[in-house]
Amino acid sequence: MHQLPTERVFCRRTSTFEENASLMNVTIKDIAKMANVSYASVSRALNGKEGVSQATKTRILAIAQEMNYQPNEIARGLVKKQTLTLGLIIPDITNPFYPFLARGAEERANQAGYNLFLCNTNYQIENEIKYIQILIEKRVDGLIISPSSSQTERLEEKVRNALPIVYVSNAPQQTQNGFVVSNNTYGGFIATKHLIESGYDPIGFIGGFQGAGMVEDRLQGFRDAHRAYGMEVREDFVYLKDYHQETAYHLIQEMIRSRQIPKAIVAGNDILALGIMEGAKNLGFSIPADLAVVGFDDIPLASMEEIQLTTVKQPQYEMGSMSVDILVRLLENPADLKTKKVILDPQLIVRKTA
Repeated sequence: MHQLPTERVFCRRTSTFEENASLMNVTIKDIAKMANVSYASVSRALNGKEGVSQATKTRILAIAQEMNYQPNEIARGLVKKQTLTLGLIIPDITNPFYPFLARGAEERANQAGYNLFLCNTNYQIENEIKYIQILIEKRVDGLIISPSSSQTERLEEKVRNALPIVYVSNAPQQTQNGFVVSNNTYGGFIATKHLIESGYDPIGFIGGFQGAGMVEDRLQGFRDAHRAYGMEVREDFVYLKDYHQETAYHLIQEMIRSRQIPKAIVAGNDILALGIMEGAKNLGFSIPADLAVVGFDDIPLASMEEIQLTTVKQPQYEMGSMSVDILVRLLENPADLKTKKVILDPQLIVRKTA
């Protein structure tokens, strides 16, 4: 094996303190021995507490710095029963909606002095349960979760009396826990309203998993808009499958080949909308002349020049940030905080696909 050339490097000889620091993890016992004081005196000096003279404190801090002392956060967490870590569980890291949500959560957590563990479940309830157990064992202080389904009884049973939880993006209707979500019913309504007022009829709906609260709410908004305009919903154009782009791609192609296709489609999210557009275009359809499409989320791809997707915008970053706000306040002031539930209104962004 080829060996890299060596370079002779001359270094200043380190002090005894620096040598010790490079060989081991320095503890307060090491500092106490070097300073010839008690463990308690070192602890008081390092934590800024009274009970040690200023001269001794100054000497202890200087020794700790020279020994490159690093506090043991795990041990500190065991004493305080707090690890300053939070868990964030999301269903699909490949969907660009969730990285923006995660960034909002992470940056707000860091501002509040917490670190964040991120877990991806791939829309599997069993994975949600598994990651909750792992995060409990890691002694996180609290959980933020975007569940893949509104059926969260097993999930809530798992965390009951173990740690506080805040839902984000998707939440069960009757939960006693805090949450930050979009008004998904309103989002489905304004998407469908736009298509109706633009003259499209009939209109289809392709959503995610049946039983997922947010997609059920978006479908309800779709139905409400039809009712408001005195129109019938074509149930043969309503599909609840999953959130994968390839699913929407193949579904729209099946509809086109069977000649059973609406004039416009409301998609449960932008990923599905992109699959619909790609599948239709590959069979010679023009968007929006032959098929209009409205998405949901407003991911970065939606605004690209070659896509220009009309969509319902959700404030992903703010949702992540606000969910951490609720959780941190719950952790730091459990007696004073009423469980907070936030519902944000989405916004229709009109581009070229509808």
